[in-house]
Amino acid sequence: MNPVFLYVEDDFSSRQVVKILITRVMKHEHLHIFENSADFMTRVHELAPKPTIIFLDIQMRPHDGYEVLSMLRQDFDFAQITVIAMTANVMSHDVEQLRAAGFNGLIGKPIDNTIFPQLVSRILAGEAIWYLP
Repeated sequence: MNPVFLYVEDDFSSRQVVKILITRVMKHEHLHIFENSADFMTRVHELAPKPTIIFLDIQMRPHDGYEVLSMLRQDFDFAQITVIAMTANVMSHDVEQLRAAGFNGLIGKPIDNTIFPQLVSRILAGEAIWYLP
C-alpha cells in the first residue's frame, strides 16, 4: 500500500521543503498539506485518500500539535495513525514530553534535506524516529 502523508505546518518554507522531498525526491504520490489546524478533524475526515502518516508542527494555531494529537487519538478512524512531531528548538526534556503525549516520533527542524528521506523511509518501515538536528 502506498503511504499517504499529511503535513500540518504554518511555515511556508517548511511546507515547500517537505513537499519537494516527499513528492519529487522520494516520489510519493499522496501528500496533503494543511497551513493551520483550524477545523482540523473536519478537514482530516474529508481527505481522500486518508492519511497513513501525519507530520505535525507543534507550535501552530489555533490548536498546537499536542491538541491536534489528542483529537486524533480520541477519534476512532485515526486513533492508531502514525503521528510524527516536527518542531524547532527541541531540548531532551521536550522529547520525553512528546513521547509521553503519544507521538510516534520526532523530526527536529530545520529539515535536513539529506537526512529527511532516510528518516521517512525508516518511519515507513515501522521504526520510531526521534531525530534532533
